[in-house]
Amino acid sequence: MRSFTVLPAGDWDQARATDRVVLDFDQRYRRRVVVRTVAGQDVLLDLTQAIRLRHGDGLLVEDGGVVRVEARPEELAEIHAHGAGDLLRIAWHLGNRHLPVQLSGGHIRIRADRVIEAMVEGLGGHVAHIEAPFDPEAGAYAGGEASHRHGDEHDHADG
Repeated sequence: MRSFTVLPAGDWDQARATDRVVLDFDQRYRRRVVVRTVAGQDVLLDLTQAIRLRHGDGLLVEDGGVVRVEARPEELAEIHAHGAGDLLRIAWHLGNRHLPVQLSGGHIRIRADRVIEAMVEGLGGHVAHIEAPFDPEAGAYAGGEASHRHGDEHDHADG
């Protein structure tokens, strides 16, 4: 099976899913790769440019089916602070190290990293270890990725 198109989460009927792939954060940033579905089928993702797949996206395959993308839980550090100012300062230090971060209300999530966690605690933050999908910010230079991706919208009916 091949997929040339990514259907953004929320823009397609999840009931159309014929199968699913479960991928960690690194595996979800791709242009061209073969992924194996839960049912054991190989799908060639073949896009014109690399995009970040998000939990709930769909891979439209040539036969019209849709393979749902699911984010695999990973070992993360969830960071809390006593106040918004403290959390903001911690976020600045994480960004200064160019770390991928997931921002959510009163906490920040990063991949578990003992050295970075010690820095956070030295800045007055608190770290809790969790297992959860990791979906960090796309970054300022991600091109339209923040509003999401569409993959290759060219007609590949012949291909």
